[in-house]
Amino acid sequence: MGSERITVTLPPELVAHARIAVRSGAAASLSAFVADALRGQLGRNQALDELERVLGGRPPQEALDAVRRDLGLSPAGQQVA
Repeated sequence: MGSERITVTLPPELVAHARIAVRSGAAASLSAFVADALRGQLGRNQALDELERVLGGRPPQEALDAVRRDLGLSPAGQQVA
């Protein structure tokens, strides 16, 4: 798959964490780190689309928030401090 050069603006703390991942060897480059993050988000979106298809609609936000809590994630729309 080819690549396309783009410009994005990110919060400094996210860039700092991405750079740490690169330095530690967890990611090959900043571009690879961002691409992996986008792939992960797309996968979650596809899983939610499939869940909606199976359930006949979007699960209630309370149910989604409960699952996020069980997984140790913050509720949708909230950023981790």
